[in-house]
Amino acid sequence: MAAAAAAVLLAGALTAVARDDGDRPADRVAAPAAPPPASTTAPPAPPPPPPASGPLLSYVVNTAPGAEGVRLGAQAVEAQGGEVVVSWPQVGVVVAHSAVVGFAARVRGEEGVQSAGATRTAAVVPKVDSAPEATPTEPGLPAEGTAPDLVAIGADRLPPGAGSRDVLVAVLDSGVEDTHPDLAPAFDAEASAGCTDAGRLDRDRAAWLPTSSDHGTHVAGTIAAADDGQGVVGVAPGVRLSSVKVVDEAGLIYPEYAVCGYLWAAESGADVSNASLYVDPWQYWCPGDPDQAAAVEAVQRAVRFATAAGVLSVAAAGNDSTDLAAKTSDSTSPNDTVPVTRPITSACVDLPAELDGVVTVAATQDDGTKARFSNWGLGVVDVAAPGVDVWSTTLGGSWGTKSGTSMAAPHVAGVAALLASRLPDAPPAELARLLEQQATDTPCRPLAGQPCAGTDADNAYAGEGVVDALAAATG
Repeated sequence: MAAAAAAVLLAGALTAVARDDGDRPADRVAAPAAPPPASTTAPPAPPPPPPASGPLLSYVVNTAPGAEGVRLGAQAVEAQGGEVVVSWPQVGVVVAHSAVVGFAARVRGEEGVQSAGATRTAAVVPKVDSAPEATPTEPGLPAEGTAPDLVAIGADRLPPGAGSRDVLVAVLDSGVEDTHPDLAPAFDAEASAGCTDAGRLDRDRAAWLPTSSDHGTHVAGTIAAADDGQGVVGVAPGVRLSSVKVVDEAGLIYPEYAVCGYLWAAESGADVSNASLYVDPWQYWCPGDPDQAAAVEAVQRAVRFATAAGVLSVAAAGNDSTDLAAKTSDSTSPNDTVPVTRPITSACVDLPAELDGVVTVAATQDDGTKARFSNWGLGVVDVAAPGVDVWSTTLGGSWGTKSGTSMAAPHVAGVAALLASRLPDAPPAELARLLEQQATDTPCRPLAGQPCAGTDADNAYAGEGVVDALAAATG
């Protein structure tokens, strides 16, 4: 029996062995069994509480370009409770929606994420479109080709055929009325698209037509309205136009819209793009804020991609009477919720006007005097063009006037299109160089409270000067 008990103990059994009194004295008591060893493993930690929820916001998540980069970005988004809206592997940008509080900070810690940030302060709402309203033609429409803005840049003296049908200008704006009699001959529907559905590309006609604003239609007419004996004529009649709608019904242009717009301009084969806008909701985007820095990076990547694809990007300098080279404060942002006053520096940028690779345009009166509303800045403004009481196309087949650097920029886009027509193999950097080289030097005529630094040949008001359409067309 002792042998049997030993065998059981050696086997590690914890059950008691049956007692046999005939095998040992009656007064002998078996030793109590040893208690089981205490556990050294801590009980499992309770699961972390679910993250707090807030409004549904939109984010850009920047990764390495390529399929693997955006795969990791999408994985990071989903791991932190977000939803991927659209990915652009060509630039390594993922757009995501999430209601998780602190979502951007959470995603920044994930593998493969280079930067991430919210693109807005207002909640995402479903896309809606309204019906456009036609406006009657304003009284005083000048005879075609005689408008003072055209005369000021020599666009009234162009040789026949200066604008080539092979050149495409993408109008990144609020949509273009393709049936307008002055725009229909130039319009390219196949090259048009909308980007205001959370940044998703939409090729349907309804996605790129104007709804609540005639701004893009006015811009388009300045670039390439037909030389047909009616209405107005553009700076570069004969070139093609596309509508790339990046302005939503609230009049906002979020970063994801801009990224989509620049990438589509590149992929649709545009030679020039015009952005008479700034990207919302921040008037100036500051690199010290991780959310804003991520949005700047996303838009900059899209501009660089477009440049590499052969697109010259033109943008308006803005209408805030601000020296862009000496910024100190901003009291207008964010403009999609409640603006606050915040100190800023010149490191904070107007998107897209202050990005690398963009031609930045200030506005002048027809006589070359700076328009008081125009932003300025030495080393920021590249060239200038007329932007006061400019006649162009409006909704419903009409014509009217508008003022702003938004009106100045399409003059420059039109001149760039003339250069591209004459020099079809010139890359964007060469077109930009020629715009500046051929511009008419425009000395400072200082306005009260708006100091103008620089020389007659290059200054804060007009940069290298007012663009010259005739020189662009003839060399």
